[in-house]
Amino acid sequence: MDCLPPAATAQAVGSLAARFAAVRARTEALAAPLSPEDQCVQSMPDASPAKWHRAHTTWFFETFLLVPHWPGYREFHPRYGYLFNSYYVSHGPRHARPRRGMLTRPSSDEVGAYRAHVDAAMERLLADPPEGLDALVELGLQHEEQHQELLLTDILHLLAENPLRPAYSLGWREPANAVGEPRWLAGAAGAMQMGHQGQGFAFDNEAPVHTNWLAPHRLADRLVTNAEWQGFMADGGYTTPTLWMSDGWAQREAEGWQAPLYWDRTADGWEQFTLAGPRGPDPAAPVRHISWYEADAFARWAGRRLPTEPELDAGLALPGVQQATDTAWQWSGSAYRPYPGFVAAPGAVGEYNGKFMINVMVLRGGSQASPPGHARPGYRNFFGPEKRWQFTGLRLAEDV
Repeated sequence: MDCLPPAATAQAVGSLAARFAAVRARTEALAAPLSPEDQCVQSMPDASPAKWHRAHTTWFFETFLLVPHWPGYREFHPRYGYLFNSYYVSHGPRHARPRRGMLTRPSSDEVGAYRAHVDAAMERLLADPPEGLDALVELGLQHEEQHQELLLTDILHLLAENPLRPAYSLGWREPANAVGEPRWLAGAAGAMQMGHQGQGFAFDNEAPVHTNWLAPHRLADRLVTNAEWQGFMADGGYTTPTLWMSDGWAQREAEGWQAPLYWDRTADGWEQFTLAGPRGPDPAAPVRHISWYEADAFARWAGRRLPTEPELDAGLALPGVQQATDTAWQWSGSAYRPYPGFVAAPGAVGEYNGKFMINVMVLRGGSQASPPGHARPGYRNFFGPEKRWQFTGLRLAEDV
């Protein structure tokens, strides 16, 4: 069975208030299998405690909607802004990100009370919302859905540190495997328009529309599998420096990479830790939890390359493509940079994406942890090339 409640989408929910209630309820449902102790611990600086995710998404609605748009609204706690601001520098000082796991208080129950307080106020605000507020509410809901995925990836990293190897949920369901050997699909070539066309929701970094020139190429119809990755491992992929970027080889040496994250060698072979607990890696399943450096090395070993962001933008919509948006985030060969003509929004909301457009790589698609309906072919995700704790995989491309 699928342990996750269905995500709300703008199409499936009749009103913004109903969508708000559904998204907020899903976050609580995701946290429900976790004990108060599970919700407090931070396993590494990149991850955040589940309790913090629940509080930060609440702070977003309180700070950007209730305080400025509801005269007389009283904040739940005067210091929560300091604790649960993430990176909005224009909103003042913040609790250091690597020390979020030190926040034993407020308790998980107190965070629940904070969420209930803000939800009740938002319900009243959305009963008669001020003109033009819908877009900001939708941004807050999309933001919370992003944190729903982060809550899952962060709790997986935390539970993987536990020698008991506990499952988040025995009902967690892995994504569907692709069918058959990879087929090579002819990608779009020539001038191609890229960027949000103005229909439906998009983050600011998905605009404006602009033109790219694509050389003839082909794209694999499916993601690389565990079996193919084990071939790379068996052929010395992790011990052949000529396959790797210099920084990637240094990272591999420093961290002792021999396999994807969450893979451990046992007496019976390799074991993979998942949200359902330890399992043998399914040979036909897509490989996940690999860095950009590993993906790039594999592509070189396979005699191919990573697709560029424009190639993925067009390619994930090709007829016959499998595993486009619901399996694993797909590393591209492109750095995360603004589209030509991009201008960040004014104020603190403008800090959402624009200031991170340096030293990171673009991923496209979505993952098994993405809320259904949240990821789209045009969605631009981004992480540093060394990051592995997300559900990251790869699709190969080749020149023609």
